[in-house]
Amino acid sequence: IYADPAKRLELYFRPKDPYCHPVCANRFPTSTMLLRVRRRSRKKQQLDPEEQIQPEVQFEMEILGIVTTVYKFQGMSDFQYLAMHSGPDGKQTSMYDKVLMLKPEKEEFFNKELPLYIPPPIFSRLDTPVDYFYRPDIQHREGYNNPQVSGENLIGLSRARRPHNAIFVNFDDEEVPTKPLDAAVQNWKKVCTNPVDKKVEEELRKLFEVRPVWSRNAVKANISVHPDKLKVLLPYLAYYMLTGPWRSLWVRFGYDPRKHPEAKIYQVLDFRIRCGMKYGYAATDMPVKAKRSTYNYSLPITVKKQGSHTVSVHDLKQGLGSAGTSGAKKPPSSRYKLKESVYIFREGALPPYRQMFYQLCDLNVESLQKIIHRNDGTESECTERDGWCLAKTSDDLRDSMSLMIKQIIRSTRPALFSNTTSSEDGKEQLAYESGEDEDDEEEEEEDFKPSDGSENEMETEILDYV
Repeated sequence: IYADPAKRLELYFRPKDPYCHPVCANRFPTSTMLLRVRRRSRKKQQLDPEEQIQPEVQFEMEILGIVTTVYKFQGMSDFQYLAMHSGPDGKQTSMYDKVLMLKPEKEEFFNKELPLYIPPPIFSRLDTPVDYFYRPDIQHREGYNNPQVSGENLIGLSRARRPHNAIFVNFDDEEVPTKPLDAAVQNWKKVCTNPVDKKVEEELRKLFEVRPVWSRNAVKANISVHPDKLKVLLPYLAYYMLTGPWRSLWVRFGYDPRKHPEAKIYQVLDFRIRCGMKYGYAATDMPVKAKRSTYNYSLPITVKKQGSHTVSVHDLKQGLGSAGTSGAKKPPSSRYKLKESVYIFREGALPPYRQMFYQLCDLNVESLQKIIHRNDGTESECTERDGWCLAKTSDDLRDSMSLMIKQIIRSTRPALFSNTTSSEDGKEQLAYESGEDEDDEEEEEEDFKPSDGSENEMETEILDYV
């Protein structure tokens, strides 16, 4: 327990009882001394039998060392669940000799008729008392109507969600909007209260003039704007595509990418780094972190607290250095900007996450651009799956990008590929595996939902606008 700072020390009141629930102690830093104290008493000779003489007492102290960590049991004792059975007359009968196998048993032991005994899988998650501050009834203004609650979700919100008045467009819709909703205009006028906001609006207008289709992360990488203000500004200048090759992207009002073949460079590519032993490396060997993991789940016996940074005398003498400057605020021009890697793919660089959404024009690799522009000038139909590109263009792009990723990992971790074949064989292997197996892989990953609130991946932001 001491070796892992995230663990809590467990105390079992009945160590031999496997059903005993422990109480946990939290770890605290301290600066105390461990002392050894000896008490020596020596009786004096008693000359008068009636006289009571107090013995002579001496104390000896020795410092054994310094204690830097202590464990304190501050929580309450949790429920204890005994292996007992209540009979019809209310008499309790112990079942330990019937459910615990302490030695090798014969078949008769397992065929005994026993009353049902199922211990709880988990006890209370909190061992310290907490106050529940119940919310008082909300007093609404006159004319307020509660939001409609569907039969599928009977738990109402404490307040109605603030609408950001975005316009959603599906691929099969006939027309695209040419101007924002009046409510979106009013919302932005309320928010745009200083020259900085006006400057951000002009910068975003220029971005949409240069390029009519943008992802939200691409905008964040080009403009420094507070995320809450961006939520209000985007519906003021663009509409949101829900389906089709431009799904999850913002399109300038009045521009219909389905009518312009040159808009194929703005289509979205859902790229996921392939990992598995058939690709030569496992998921744990990937130098790119996943968005979420079941290993991050915290059990009740672990503690997840950010340790406070204590300043030592050495730090004061040396000056805080990088620690003192790390907390300095960024200049306003780049405070909210993201890195270019969140929306641009370059050869020789790994993506920041295992799943990325790229626009085709942001694939800055010559070989990938050749795949995209194979049918320039001969585009005949815009389909929901491939847009203005040739069929299977997305699959070809993923194969080429996966081969680049594999070569990067090969160069950084050559030990993983010590028994693999040459790069030419790797191309053939990827080309083969990207056929039928790729369809299965896409079906398995179909249930993936982008994480909420992440600023390091392009994601569907419908929930922010409904």
